[in-house]
Amino acid sequence: MFVRRIAVVGTGYVGLTTGACLASLGHRVVCADVDALKVARLRAGQVDILEPDLADLVARGRSAGRLNFVEGARYAVADAEVVFLCLPTPMGAGGAADLSAVEAVAGEIRDVLPRGAVVVCKSTVPVGTSTRVAALLGRDDVAVVSNPEFLREGSAVRDFLHPDRIVVGADSPRAAERVAALFAKLGAPTVLMDAASAEMVKYAANCFLAMKLSYVNAVAELCELVGADVASVTEGMGHDRRIGQSFLRPGPGWGGSCLPKDTHAMVRIAEAVGVDFSLVKATIETNGRQQRRVVDKLRAAVGTLAGTRIGVLGLAFKAGTNDLRDSPALAVAELLAFEGAELVAHDPQVDRPLVGMTVVGDPYAAVRGADAVVLLTDWPEFRSLDWARVADGMTGSTVLDTRDHLDPDALHRAGLVLLGLGREPARDVGAVRVR
Repeated sequence: MFVRRIAVVGTGYVGLTTGACLASLGHRVVCADVDALKVARLRAGQVDILEPDLADLVARGRSAGRLNFVEGARYAVADAEVVFLCLPTPMGAGGAADLSAVEAVAGEIRDVLPRGAVVVCKSTVPVGTSTRVAALLGRDDVAVVSNPEFLREGSAVRDFLHPDRIVVGADSPRAAERVAALFAKLGAPTVLMDAASAEMVKYAANCFLAMKLSYVNAVAELCELVGADVASVTEGMGHDRRIGQSFLRPGPGWGGSCLPKDTHAMVRIAEAVGVDFSLVKATIETNGRQQRRVVDKLRAAVGTLAGTRIGVLGLAFKAGTNDLRDSPALAVAELLAFEGAELVAHDPQVDRPLVGMTVVGDPYAAVRGADAVVLLTDWPEFRSLDWARVADGMTGSTVLDTRDHLDPDALHRAGLVLLGLGREPARDVGAVRVR
């Protein structure tokens, strides 16, 4: 494998993971960011992103001299053979992706890119962005390639180093092969295609996953009404290889940094060409209804939410991360606060104040005096709580587990009433197991 000089612009989840992992593969990597404080902290070995193995990978890259950090994209790309754009593309007006950061960096680096460099769009961007970036660069000697990321928060390093596939899209086969060669050491299936198709792959994949989650949440609602147990239903479904086990657990809705913005962006992409993508629209609507259903179940359990104290366990959008972006837990908390509930919350990785609730550093403090408790993020430590102590501290006895995470027997022994999604209280005994 040839060692390449690589620049990575942006040091968020995708950028820092990309830079650290490429350095671990032997490449020389310079990561750039506009945030001077973040650059200084990274140079000092301080990684603020909660991601397994990432801090260690950054430290090893720095120690080996293969990974460096600079302020400003121009300084990073000056001698780079390949430049990865790992920039935020948040939801903009009307749900479309906001490409202002990508466009700004393209304008910033166009006159300092070395001749023959390849610019790689790794950010999630609408179809046609590679063409747009090429036009902004205005360099016939610089190729633009799409290389979408498929990194899950909480397992980003593993996903990068052990990918299901690598997608590379370009209108220049030579440029596509140059980028694909960077990952050759990983031995993963590599799919080469045109840039527009590669840009669509990420949206199509994320929207499919969101639809699967919304589908299982709708099935859970139906199970409650007909007396079925969603855990048993999904166990039976998941053994079908066409369906699989993943993304079949009901929850308080999906969120995070990708699925909300990507589903909205897909709808806008479709509308721009005259397609009514009603399936994705229904996926988004079902997700909002799921968050309201959690509130409805709590209201039904306690009678009224106004003036009711609710202990909230979990705020991050998923366990294993400190990311609060579009967290369904926060969406549910906002709905509860709107109805006048008093919220006291605990998350192992959230220690800053949040609007509409009191955040405490101890789970037992969060549930003390609570009329009801709702678990919204499935951190492992919540399953091992002393539920007798929880019961002693509560004013009420209702625990709503939106993640099917807690041990029903432990809560029942403590005298608590466990509610779930997609099952009746009396049937909280776990799914049927295959013998």
